[in-house]
Amino acid sequence: MSEPANPRTLNLALLGYGNMGKVIATLAPQRGFCVARVLDEDSNQDQQGITAENLKNIDVALDFTTPQAVVENIRRVAALGCNMVVGTTGWMGRLDEVRGAIESAGTGMVYGANFSIGVQLFYRAARAMAHMFSVRPEYKPYITEAHHRLKKDATSGTALELKRQVQAEYGAAEIPVASIRAGHIPGTHEIGFDSEADTVILRHTARSRQGFAEGALYAARWVAGRRGVFNFAEILDATDE
Repeated sequence: MSEPANPRTLNLALLGYGNMGKVIATLAPQRGFCVARVLDEDSNQDQQGITAENLKNIDVALDFTTPQAVVENIRRVAALGCNMVVGTTGWMGRLDEVRGAIESAGTGMVYGANFSIGVQLFYRAARAMAHMFSVRPEYKPYITEAHHRLKKDATSGTALELKRQVQAEYGAAEIPVASIRAGHIPGTHEIGFDSEADTVILRHTARSRQGFAEGALYAARWVAGRRGVFNFAEILDATDE
């Protein structure tokens, strides 16, 4: 992925100021962004912080909030003409509704179950492995994921996307998914192919949240000035060509 030479500074608004919001706020100035507005759970109760005044001169708003708040956040931000990057998970069942709001407003949004570049490559490797193992009936696939104890959603959006990516190789056969919530784990996902004789495992382990923040900021620069709804994997495919 290549960045434009001497990119202009973009003004960001952060919706949500938990662990991810704090990492993005720290990294953003090093990557040519200005975090001009932070709306946390106190300043944005019931979306009251999403106003024309608060989003004035904001190029992109980044949402890392909760599944309960994110759809209404998207509606209100889009109505104010501001583009978005949405890293919150647990709302994908309402994608058509969100797409309609973005298209009606004429704005742009990038969403993703996971903004780590490594995870996107992990998906591609998992698809290739599933293609090879699916023709061997003695190997049965499974997915596991582990995150810190405060993560709101289970199963994780990343694990659900991983399942979606490989499910086509197995037709109607259900791929089991198991979740763990404990301690301070940033995020571990694996897909295994198990037989009576052996097990083959592909695993992605996050060491910190920096990789997610890097991807979110990359998406913010990419979506600035664009219209439409884009999956993060799609924009990586477009820029990798």
